[in-house]
Amino acid sequence: MKRCPQCNRVETDDALKFCRVDGVTLVGEWSALNAEAGTAQLSSGSVSTEIETSILAHRTDAHINRATAPTTVLQPQSAQGSAGELHRLKPRRAIVLTIAGVIVVALALYIYFYASRKSETAIDSVAVLPFQNASADPNVEYLSDGISEALINSLTDLQQLRVVARSTAFRYKGKDLDPQQVGRELNVRSVLTGRVRQVADTLDVQVDLVDATTGAQLWGQEYERKASDVISVKQAIAREVTERLRLKLSGEEQQRLVKRDTTNAEAYEFYLKGRYYWNKRSVEGIRKAMEQFQQAMDKDPNYALGYVGLADCYLLLGDYAAVPSNESLPKARVAVDRALQLDDSLCEAHTSLASTYDRLWRWKEAELEFKRAISLNPNYATAHHWFANYLVVKRQFDDALRELQRAQELDPLSPIIGSTTAFVYLLKNNPDAAIEQCRKVIEVDPNFPTAHLYLGWSYLKQQHYKEAIAEFQKAVESSGRRAFNLANLGYCYAVTGRRGEALAILKELEEKYARREAFGVHLAEVCNGLGDKEQAFAWLERDFQQHEVSLADIIAELGFEELRSDLRYADLVRRMGLKP
Repeated sequence: MKRCPQCNRVETDDALKFCRVDGVTLVGEWSALNAEAGTAQLSSGSVSTEIETSILAHRTDAHINRATAPTTVLQPQSAQGSAGELHRLKPRRAIVLTIAGVIVVALALYIYFYASRKSETAIDSVAVLPFQNASADPNVEYLSDGISEALINSLTDLQQLRVVARSTAFRYKGKDLDPQQVGRELNVRSVLTGRVRQVADTLDVQVDLVDATTGAQLWGQEYERKASDVISVKQAIAREVTERLRLKLSGEEQQRLVKRDTTNAEAYEFYLKGRYYWNKRSVEGIRKAMEQFQQAMDKDPNYALGYVGLADCYLLLGDYAAVPSNESLPKARVAVDRALQLDDSLCEAHTSLASTYDRLWRWKEAELEFKRAISLNPNYATAHHWFANYLVVKRQFDDALRELQRAQELDPLSPIIGSTTAFVYLLKNNPDAAIEQCRKVIEVDPNFPTAHLYLGWSYLKQQHYKEAIAEFQKAVESSGRRAFNLANLGYCYAVTGRRGEALAILKELEEKYARREAFGVHLAEVCNGLGDKEQAFAWLERDFQQHEVSLADIIAELGFEELRSDLRYADLVRRMGLKP
């Protein structure tokens, strides 16, 4: 059997030497292909290396007319093409191979970088430190503080990110900071710092995001805008931070970053000033904050956070200014209801509503609202802290401690959360743990009154009377002789035998009560320490008739232990809707 290398025609007649179609010399079918030269090799004889150009010299009539066996035409086989075909295929094959190589390399690079990107885990914690006021004007302090706090609040809404709470972050204000040291102290993986300068109508904000583990800068940006653009600057920073932390945000989470903001620049400025004054936690500061929040709402009646701020002011008036509950709580309720009408998803608003219910002794509603607030934003430390206070009144001390521990994770340097934790340890009859907590707070803030107060109680429980009195006195002086701290000092004087000094405290509290700077529960505590239960219950009954918020303190406060075996105490507690 032979085959034509030109047309691939197969001839079964072995006597035939030339193709009857194109006259090319036939080759044996058993020949091997020389892969390198592209020519056929026969078992014997030589083969022409060129394609025949003339067939006449090889044809005879005998060859043409004699009968032959049937023939078969095969499809062309690329592996056995002619030398010309192979010559044409070589550059094509080179091009194909080159393109294939480029594709393989590109694919490999894509896989490598994509895999690398996928392997980069998100940075799941950040501390936004108070921005530095680089302006010459101290009146711009509200702006640097306000932008920092606004960023904290916006980022806290992202449940996948742990954000250090304001009260802890602001402990670093005015200090020369090393981001890596801050990261170690706060157990966060990134730190955001900033500088704010305002000159006339120009606002300049410089921000830097640092990897707290390596010290490497993750991102830095300077924004130079009009002062009225402060909202857009804050929003741009929040978006960039989430991007650089490699957080994968849903569309809803992206909207949440800006949802709480007003579109009115003046309203936003008043709001920042309101929070600035509210955070001072003083009577004067709270009243100034109320003015600012009211102006924010005048500029933008649909600004939900402005109403939340106003509600929080009314909630604190009783604690700091002894404003009667029947004056402050209805106003707090109106403000927080309006906030929730505007935005029912605000965790802060539900927390404020829960606190309002708590102070109104509507215990079931309070618990539901606290849980609702925490479900909306588990990273809001204040919600956990205030819920713990509620649980203390319900005498669920273990549950309260769990909420406080969560609050401390979010706000580790908060003096009030640390002090409340010490208080719960005292309620669990663990003064050593309480002392440890109080000392941690005092190390951060040596003049924080409540830490000295509960340190005094710890020493009193251990019968270290001299040390106890010294700590109670520090609490009184550092608080500006606030009624709550005076009552505890008066009780301590009374039970340690210093009766004259206890009576002097009682007289001072009576004068404060006449000026509406104290509640009946404060005088009742000193009377209880002096052994005058009749007068103590008389003062408590006054508070009940006026529905004073502080009356619920008798459930857990340590200065009322002697009253709890009295039937009048059980009756009073039941009338507040609680179990004795």
